[in-house]
Amino acid sequence: MSREILLLVDALAREKNVNRDVVFGALELALASATKKRFTEDVDVRVAIDRDTGEYQAFRRWRVLPDDAPDWINAQMLSVEEAQDRKPDAKLDDVIEESIENVPFGRIGAQTAKQVILQRIRDAEREQILTDFLSRGDELVTGTVKRMERGSAIVESGRLEALLPREHMIPKENLRIGDRVRAWVMKIERGIRGPQLVLSRTAPQFIMKLFELEVPEIEEGLLEIKSAARDPGIRAKIAVHTTDRRIDPIGTCVGMRGSRVQSVTQELAGERVDIVLWSADPAQFVIGALAPAEVSSILVDEEKHAMDVVVDEENLAIAIGRSGQNVRLASELTGWTINLMTKEESSKKQEEEGARVKNLFTEKLDVDEEVAAILIEEGFATLEEVAYVPINEMMEIEAFDENTVNELRSRARNALLVQAIASEESLEGVDPLLLQLEGMEAPLVAKLAKGGIKTRDDLADLAVDELGELTGLDEERAKKLIMAARAHWFAEEAPAGAAQKKEAA
Repeated sequence: MSREILLLVDALAREKNVNRDVVFGALELALASATKKRFTEDVDVRVAIDRDTGEYQAFRRWRVLPDDAPDWINAQMLSVEEAQDRKPDAKLDDVIEESIENVPFGRIGAQTAKQVILQRIRDAEREQILTDFLSRGDELVTGTVKRMERGSAIVESGRLEALLPREHMIPKENLRIGDRVRAWVMKIERGIRGPQLVLSRTAPQFIMKLFELEVPEIEEGLLEIKSAARDPGIRAKIAVHTTDRRIDPIGTCVGMRGSRVQSVTQELAGERVDIVLWSADPAQFVIGALAPAEVSSILVDEEKHAMDVVVDEENLAIAIGRSGQNVRLASELTGWTINLMTKEESSKKQEEEGARVKNLFTEKLDVDEEVAAILIEEGFATLEEVAYVPINEMMEIEAFDENTVNELRSRARNALLVQAIASEESLEGVDPLLLQLEGMEAPLVAKLAKGGIKTRDDLADLAVDELGELTGLDEERAKKLIMAARAHWFAEEAPAGAAQKKEAA
């Protein structure tokens, strides 16, 4: 009988092109499953097959739990006292096992054994195929639509199968069985059916990889695509850069008579592609990204990572684009929040900002409007700047003498100290873990605390619109903060889920 086991293992390993250990493991599971059926209780059984002789032995297993454990009474567990009756040196959390009678190999449920073995082999085959693909470093899959499942496509490329979800297909295209398709490898999902590649035709990375195929200079390292933004199937923007002065980045990507960019456009169901010059200067980069609109002026706010971009009336509609498409793609491409406005709107905003700063200075520094106006004219906009800018810079202001400068700096520092004390008082009772969340800031925590939100769980229970109403955050940032606050829930659930799977295995 042991010879039959070895012959079966060798035959299946050769037929399915998998390691013998995979087949041995599957056969051990099948034998363990058949052995468990001899018991009326849900017992834990292990079967070990000798890889050289084919001989096998079955063992019943128990986990050792404390005597007072409320849930220890089941067929897979023993108290410490009971365990030590069987094995004197047994201790808490040990797994002890005893030999039990083997089921005859020829009498086990052949169908069950076959199903377990074939399933394990299929899983191993899928894992091996995926490993071979990943080892090549490919990020694009080209294959044929094998079948459709609930609107998503199963793409077959050689022996590899991958999933192209409906939401990652270009909206205008209608894929059918037998169609040739190309997509970017977005991630690997590991589920009950084993690992599976998940593809995307809508991700910005897909258009970047398509240009890499069409433009040899990218592969050679002479040209680089810095970023990309897409409205799939309609319009896209890519930012290109080169350090080689002999190369025209935009012309190189366009190709002779537009051949290169047209190839990409055809693959993307007619998606129009704007090619933009990348710049290390964020303002210059944004100006290029907003093309074909012409920018009159631009104001950069480093703290908010935003820019106020001024365009004239004629260019406003072009800059915004249909349904806000142009400015949205430019913002995604550059990573900056872009606030478009006309000259009139810009002037009005500057006036409002000037009035706000003037009120701040007159109130906190206890000065008249004339002194506040001088500070604003010299470029001061915050109390921190007045308090901590190098004193020699303030001494250059003709309207101020040394005593006035020292007095202003002293008043600014006192005002900041009062603010800091008030902030500390507002944070009383706040969980320090809330302050440590990614994207969290002390002023934001103060607003949350004022609204009764003092722990991660308090924040995690909020809806996005509730958080926005409470703090004035935009939807995207509110969503990120709530997900960050919920992260520890999933981290706590993961070990428990893994333990259940291990126990059931």
